[in-house]
Parts: sequence; structure tokens; C-alpha cells
Amino acid sequence: MKLNRRAFIGTGAAAATLLSAPHVRAAGGGAGKVIVIGGGAGGATAARYLARDSKGEIDVTLIEPSRAYYTCFFSNLYIGGFRELSSIGHSYGGLANEGVNVVHDWAIDVDRAAKTVTLAGGAVLPYDKLILSPGIDFVDGAVPGWDVSKQNKMPHAYKAGSQSELLKAQVEAMPEGGIFAMVAPPNPYRCPPGPYERVSMVAHVLKNINPTAKIIVADPKEKFSKQGLFQEGWNNHYSGMVDWIGAEFGGGNVEVNADDMTVSIDGEVTKVDVCNVIPAMKAGRICEIAGINEGNWAPVIGHTMQSRADENVYVLGDATNQGDMPKSGFSANSQAKVCAMAVRGALTGSKVFPAKFSNTCWSLIDTDDGVKVGATYEATDEKIAKVDGFVSQTGEDAALRKATYEESIGWYAGITADMFGA
Repeated sequence: MKLNRRAFIGTGAAAATLLSAPHVRAAGGGAGKVIVIGGGAGGATAARYLARDSKGEIDVTLIEPSRAYYTCFFSNLYIGGFRELSSIGHSYGGLANEGVNVVHDWAIDVDRAAKTVTLAGGAVLPYDKLILSPGIDFVDGAVPGWDVSKQNKMPHAYKAGSQSELLKAQVEAMPEGGIFAMVAPPNPYRCPPGPYERVSMVAHVLKNINPTAKIIVADPKEKFSKQGLFQEGWNNHYSGMVDWIGAEFGGGNVEVNADDMTVSIDGEVTKVDVCNVIPAMKAGRICEIAGINEGNWAPVIGHTMQSRADENVYVLGDATNQGDMPKSGFSANSQAKVCAMAVRGALTGSKVFPAKFSNTCWSLIDTDDGVKVGATYEATDEKIAKVDGFVSQTGEDAALRKATYEESIGWYAGITADMFGA
């Protein structure tokens, strides 16, 4: 199926009316107050759907410190020169126009007993239902020698925006024949194909401006998402440039020194010119503050996306431990719609349908060489379970790969309109 902007957000006059009609908030939000923390693919979507579909009955407040949200998905295409940074940046004006109360501040505390959220600015906000969609933070000490104080010298660029700009500039400034190193993350982490699409995009840049440069990938995993597709692409487009070192060869035994710009892989020290460190990940800090984590992630009930620790708290996207779905923007957006329906049902008595989910992750290997992997899912009492799936195949012809890339462009336009209402 060709997926474009209209196909993603819905077709027909009814969908167009819902997207364009002015929103009128009912005085006081009589059905209840919902606070959403985090304005990414999960939080923005949930806030928008709740405000729109409740027709003002529910008072929806979105807490998000950033005034512009840069999507991690498609940020690799910016690094590769296929997008402008402005094309992956989005404001919250559309959500405000649809009735969401957008507050640009940090949430610093959750009192689940009192059902309040405290903001850095001092405000204490009450809620009936709380939705947490904070994305990821990094596990302290995951890569010896690296912490966030080193991110200017060795950027992670796994929270898009200024870090993406920095990594792109570093790649473009590499000396002739220089070395780019990536420290890849262990499972589970945001966007399973993401590091390897990034390798492809860096290789694309270097092939054009610095063809004798080398790329080293130190990976703690024995295998990775779309491995056959990426390695085929690296051989076809960037022969001899990429050296992937997996767990079998010490890819998980890594130390870095940001001051000396060195990477030690299984005891072998290499001087590098750019080092992209992508550490192990965990749920955004507010989940830990709220006391809903088990280990690094927040377990949820797949039928509703409710926290297993508190029926009045819901968790979306990368922060969750939910079962079979990968941590991706598409997953978060899909989960947000299930969550919004469940919250609206709980507060207004509206009908709640059985939870169904979907996800697709597209990756660009080189110009017009797009690949994808995806699946559909359903909720069980135990988890969100995979129903069926698909993946691009090695050896596909150029026309199919180009069509896959074009499909991803349409999807991006559709999902960002679905998130932000513009």
C-alpha cells in the first residue's frame, strides 16, 4: 500500500473536518483533568486526540520544556544531507489551537497519592489522569569514559536538534582519510535500525567529500535490526569503508577518552576524529521520579497503556516495557491513540474498542535506497504481542527501493500532522 500524508491521518471529508474545525473548550473541562508530560510522538498525539475527541469535556495540559520539537526519526537524513534541520522541527501552536494547554516547563515531581505534578517554575498542577511520554535518558556509566558532560566532544545525537547539528558538523570537518567511530547501544533502545541508518548516512557524506575516510562501529550486540539489508547496502555503496565489530569480536568491551579522542575496543586503542557514543538507555527521568519503573523501564498494561503500578498513570513510547513493539516514533503514536481512547472512556464513559497497534521503521541506506520493517500488534493480558510482520528483502530492484523511500517521506508528513495538528 502506498502510504502518504492523507493515508496516514485518514481520508474523507469527516477526517478533514476534524483536522480543520476550530476547537471550543467547555468551561472548566468538566469531565476531568489530564496532564501529559512529554511532547513527542506519544505525548503530543495523546494530548491532541484527547482535546479533539472530548470536544472540550476534558481539560488537557501538555508539559514540555522545549518550544520546538525535533524528531529523532529522520534526523539521520539531516546528517546525511537529505533534509534541512527545519524540516524535522515542529512547534506546539497547532496543539494550542486545538484546545491543549501547552506549558513549556520541566516536570520535576509527581505525587501519585495527591495526584499532582510539580513544575520547575513552582506550579503544582492537579490531575485525574496522568500520561507520561518522556522518551529516553541514558544509563550512567554505560560507556566507560563517557557521560553527558562529554557530549560536545563525543555527541550522542540520539535526542535530535543541537546534537544532530554538532555531529553533522564534526563529520563534515573530518580530515582527509580520518576515522569516524560509533559506539552502538545494547538492547533495548530507541529506534533499533537508527544507529545503522546513521552509519549509512555518515558513509554517504564521506563518500562524497572524504572517500578515503573509515567508519568503525563497536557494537555490544551479536546482530542488529535489518542487518542483512544494511550490510548489503554498505557493500554496494560504501565498499571497504565500514568495519562493524560485533560482540563476538569485542564490540561490547569499549572505553572512550573524550580528551584524547580515543576509543578502546577489546583493549585495542584507536585515535579517532569523530566519535558518536550512543549509550544504553532507560525511561525518561520522570518515570523514575514517579516510582513506576521496574529496572530501567515502565511496565504497562497493553489494553490501555496504564502503568502496572498505578491505574491513574499511563505511559507511552520509548519509556515503556510493553512487550513486542520496538521503541519508535510510529509505535509511540500508535500507543497514544489507544491511550487517549482509554482515558477518554474512563473520564467520559465513551466507548473503548479493543487495542490494536502498528509500526513501521523506514531506513535510508543511500540515495533512493530505502528499506523498511514493520508489524501489527494486539494487546494480551501479558503484553502487546506481535501478530504479523514484514521486512524488505536483500536484492530488491532500484525502483522498489525508491518507492520505499518515497513512502517514508509521505509517512513523515502524515505522522507529524497527526502529532501536532498542522
